Amino acid sequence: MSEPGVIHDIGYQRYTGPRLGPGYSARSLYVHSVRSAYGLGRSPWAKVLPIGLVGLAGLASLIIVIINSRLSEPVLDYVGVASTFTFAATVFVAVVAPELVSVDLRTKLVQLYLSRPLSRSGYALTKVAALATATFLLFAVPMLIMFVGMAFGTDDGVPGVLEEFGGLLVGLLAAAVHAVLLSALGLPIASLSGRRVFATGMIIGVFLLTAPISAVLRELDSGTIGSLAGLLDPTSLLNGVDQWLFGVDVDIVPIGSFGPVYGLVAVGLTALGTMVAVWRYRGIKS
Repeated sequence: MSEPGVIHDIGYQRYTGPRLGPGYSARSLYVHSVRSAYGLGRSPWAKVLPIGLVGLAGLASLIIVIINSRLSEPVLDYVGVASTFTFAATVFVAVVAPELVSVDLRTKLVQLYLSRPLSRSGYALTKVAALATATFLLFAVPMLIMFVGMAFGTDDGVPGVLEEFGGLLVGLLAAAVHAVLLSALGLPIASLSGRRVFATGMIIGVFLLTAPISAVLRELDSGTIGSLAGLLDPTSLLNGVDQWLFGVDVDIVPIGSFGPVYGLVAVGLTALGTMVAVWRYRGIKS
């Protein structure tokens, strides 16, 4: 038994190492979030849907390569892949966005993150960037597979490979536009609920249920209203941007002469969604 009044040294010391700061916290959160989006470090069931979607997209790109190699003109180019896979990307965002933010809200981990040097705005922007990166990979993987297949199958030698590489770069740019817009819209919606099921339902409601409304308006009017109806749902909006900005041949949505309007709305919604995400986390009590 120790003597009364004796002070024991139990080894507590001040931390004298480097202070890594908010930049390191943001990078760590970003890497962790991208890994979580694809179920890495989690149970096998968490990997099924995200990795399964990437696998299906890669298989579809292989089929496109086979079809293109047998025709004089390709049925689908790299930007066309981005337009065609947008629906799958909306499903991806609807499932992954709640995983990135709803779990933190439900388990009160947000307060733990905000107790470190990472700011509220930094947390929100990091999550948006991580979701955009994960969604971009969903587009990029099939495009890279398509590039390899088309580059090896070209009959034009090095000029043919360079032409395919230029098309790939344009396709990746289109993929970045799609990924950023879908993520800027999906993440703030997911942050409204700590329950993943509810968050997924809200995202699906915004992304998918607006499509029939847009389609009905296009059927009812072939003039100005029909050309602007694509602004009402994200998938049609992105297809309109692809037509205007990249000249894609997949004319799912007739935009007429309103291409610049589609571009401005896409930029506006991306900025608005990002600001809403930042505003949402500024209101959370730490």
